[in-house]
Amino acid sequence: MNLIVLGARTRQRRPFAPAARAGEDAQPCGPVAPGATPAWRRPWFGAFADALGIVCGRLGLRRKEDPLWVVLIALCALATSLGLYNLRALDDNRLTSWWWVFDGIAPFAFFLMLVAGVALAYGISRLSWRGQGSAPLLFAVSFLITAGLWQEPEVIVDAARHFMQAKYVEIHGIEYFLAAWGNDIPAWTDLPLAPLIHGVIFQVFGESRIAVQVFTSLLFSGTVVLTYLIGKTLWCRDLGLYAGILLLGMPYLLAQVPLMMVDVMSMFCLTLAVFATIAAIARGGALLCVMASVAITLAMLAKYSNWLMLSVALIIVLAYARLGWKVVFLRAAAVTAGVLVLMGVFLYAKFDVVAEQIGLLRSFQVPALGRWGESLLSTFFFQVHPFVTIAALLSLYLAVKRKDAKYAIIGWMLLVVMVTDLRRIRYMLVVLPMLALMAAYGLEAIKGIQYQKFIAASAVVTAVLIVALGYLPFLQSTSANNIKQAGEYLDSIHAGTTEVHVLSQTSSSVNPAVAALLLDLFTDQRLVYHVDGGAAPTTQAIAELPWRWTWEVLSPAYLSRYLPPADSARAAPAIVVIQSEADQPIPDYLAKRIDGYRMQREFADTSGVFRFRTIVKIYLRA
Repeated sequence: MNLIVLGARTRQRRPFAPAARAGEDAQPCGPVAPGATPAWRRPWFGAFADALGIVCGRLGLRRKEDPLWVVLIALCALATSLGLYNLRALDDNRLTSWWWVFDGIAPFAFFLMLVAGVALAYGISRLSWRGQGSAPLLFAVSFLITAGLWQEPEVIVDAARHFMQAKYVEIHGIEYFLAAWGNDIPAWTDLPLAPLIHGVIFQVFGESRIAVQVFTSLLFSGTVVLTYLIGKTLWCRDLGLYAGILLLGMPYLLAQVPLMMVDVMSMFCLTLAVFATIAAIARGGALLCVMASVAITLAMLAKYSNWLMLSVALIIVLAYARLGWKVVFLRAAAVTAGVLVLMGVFLYAKFDVVAEQIGLLRSFQVPALGRWGESLLSTFFFQVHPFVTIAALLSLYLAVKRKDAKYAIIGWMLLVVMVTDLRRIRYMLVVLPMLALMAAYGLEAIKGIQYQKFIAASAVVTAVLIVALGYLPFLQSTSANNIKQAGEYLDSIHAGTTEVHVLSQTSSSVNPAVAALLLDLFTDQRLVYHVDGGAAPTTQAIAELPWRWTWEVLSPAYLSRYLPPADSARAAPAIVVIQSEADQPIPDYLAKRIDGYRMQREFADTSGVFRFRTIVKIYLRA
């Protein structure tokens, strides 16, 4: 029997030293006041009593977990998710609102899913997470989770723009892309890094969506490991491990990984830039400074929102001022000089393009965010597991109490988000690793490693279940999945040259030509097209549309560079008709064209949620 001695004196240990054995209660990563009993030896009355105020004082250590608190954590995990389910009408997310996602799932089925998830989380929490293999394990688990979501369709039409830019690299080569980007290649508000890399993937592996998805999953797994390394570098291995784990507790983020978008790559590049800058400022050396300069440049070439977030570099310098202002200044100057040289070359070559893009961001994108925003409740409680958000809020208290200057490094980007009143989770995606680090820091308030592990595991398992059993089926029920299924079917029958006719949209302002490009992404067959877009909006009307880029970028002349007009192949063995309504009238010219063909397949699933709909009918020669 273990005896608990109240008030017993204990031997002091190094504040950041790990526990002696895997599974043993470990000390928090924060500093220990001189003469104080180390926190890892302090007893506790309960996880949540400590979390809310650390009011229990010093009691004795109990090495075995108390079943009462295990049950309490499990009940809290169930209650938070059930509460969100009942309040799902408050989720105003524009892509995966719980009001849509769980509309067809009965409360009892949702409850059973949660019970199974919490039971699984408890079993996982009983395993040992520590050891030298933590980083590879994080990488592998995160990759496998996102690999299970690759069947997700392209539900965001921006994927057509990114695909089209990458296709330039595939067809014309890197040199032409770099010269023509922003001129002959309309760039809208995109930077060149993502389409360049995607295009190289197409050159190497062929025009394959799965190859891009594998690459994006690798980037996501790399972000998980980088988050772990940042926490380990700033504080200790345990905190970094929890941060990497909690990054998986964000359903919206997981659902974004399979898409051909730039957000996950931007998140990876920004997280890499933060880690590389910390290493360069803390340790110095020419190699680390060069690596930090390259990482920052990559982050700047990935997405414009990263430019604002990279102000964290100054916070990193201030946080390490204790090393000596002269040393820190010289290291920061070396990193800055490298960035100026690398970005200077890009800006010199593309200054007019960048200036035009920034003007578009200021005049169109920024004001539009005020009209297309999402609530903080949706972002931080529905689309991020509540345990992550609550732990992140708790971390503010701990950081102030400890007077921890390094905490400002992970808290800065969230502060920027709040100050700028950014209310769209897609644009906040790049800062989610910092939110995970804040949440891991907040878990330090919970005394007992078993309870920390159970809380973290509950967040992750619940998030994965929500995505696998809620988000994925919902997204596969949308009309975007019709495009995916049609492309796969054309490949299965080896249709060859396929004529694509896209009819006008009856309820959406999106240029219907987007559907032709998305179909090209999902099939290896040669497509020729005809877009019956009806009367195009006026220039003034286009300037105010939320999908303005679809009209300004996808001009018929520009689109024909990739999908030749249908007139060039009058004897196509297959004809595809894409329309917005199942009973949409077919124009006379198309009725004559499909004379002699029979409809072989129809893909007409629709969730009824989104205005842009794509019903696909495939006709084969009779």
